[in-house]
Amino acid sequence: MTPSLDRRGLTYGFAAYFIWGLFPIFMAWLEPAGALEIVAWRSVSSLAVCLMIVPFMAGAWPRIVAVVRDGRTMLRLTAASLLIAVNWGVMVYAVVTDRVASTSLGYYINPLLTVALGVFFLRERLRPMQLVAIGVAAVAVTVVAVDMGGLPWISLVLATSFGLYSFIKKDVGAKVDALTGLTVETAIQLPLAVGVLIWVHASGTQTLLVRGAEGLGWVHDTLLLTTGTWTAGALLIFAAAARRLPLNISGLLQYIAPTMTFALAVWYFHEPMPSARWAGFALVWVALVLITVDSWRARASAAVTPPGRVTEPV
Repeated sequence: MTPSLDRRGLTYGFAAYFIWGLFPIFMAWLEPAGALEIVAWRSVSSLAVCLMIVPFMAGAWPRIVAVVRDGRTMLRLTAASLLIAVNWGVMVYAVVTDRVASTSLGYYINPLLTVALGVFFLRERLRPMQLVAIGVAAVAVTVVAVDMGGLPWISLVLATSFGLYSFIKKDVGAKVDALTGLTVETAIQLPLAVGVLIWVHASGTQTLLVRGAEGLGWVHDTLLLTTGTWTAGALLIFAAAARRLPLNISGLLQYIAPTMTFALAVWYFHEPMPSARWAGFALVWVALVLITVDSWRARASAAVTPPGRVTEPV
């Protein structure tokens, strides 16, 4: 850290990732609700929270209207909305089916996938250490796949959906602030969320306002209806951090959530962790160290590059 590092930004960043790291516990509290019901209410609740905040934010409505009128931006936000809905759904499914460790692996892989996306979409060149890190991560996924008897699809879907979501959000970042983006994305999800809730009710698997089974009651109903406060709150806190912190610090903070999730999987949810799976995670951690060191070295090199000299993309 440098002396000029914004301590408030560091606090905000730590708080956001700490909240995200606790998500598996929040999701487990919602049992016996199924993944579809949880994700649908999470979407509806997030939109409600955003609509309560918008009137108190200067210029928020004009920004939302401007985004809605921009067809190209709306197309991107629609894609982002669908991707994050898939991400939420798979994460909740993993928690309610006792596969929390798979979510941790997915979010550990995500930074490495982001580098790969930069190569594929932006034609960025891989530096030697990045190439090694991606290769180590590929070996890690193979080790875990062999241990599980098949591809760790939960981890791969989480990493891919969030990586593509982040890529799109970066593309529209100059036009869309965090509150506007979340408001528009959850509004896009609303028809789908309502449809899911209707289907859940018709299928007899609804838990909201239902009584007679363990875990149901007013506490369950309140938690289910307020899931959006966790989502919106964490995102807005993170947005405040992102404005104050350099990218290299933000890059390190992103490992807080999957590390907490991994710890919860082992010591809170007591998921089985055979030696092969430990080996897979160890390889992922090696890859993350390589990619982080490479990122710091590249940014340090860019900072001392004389004006007019071109450097490789970071």
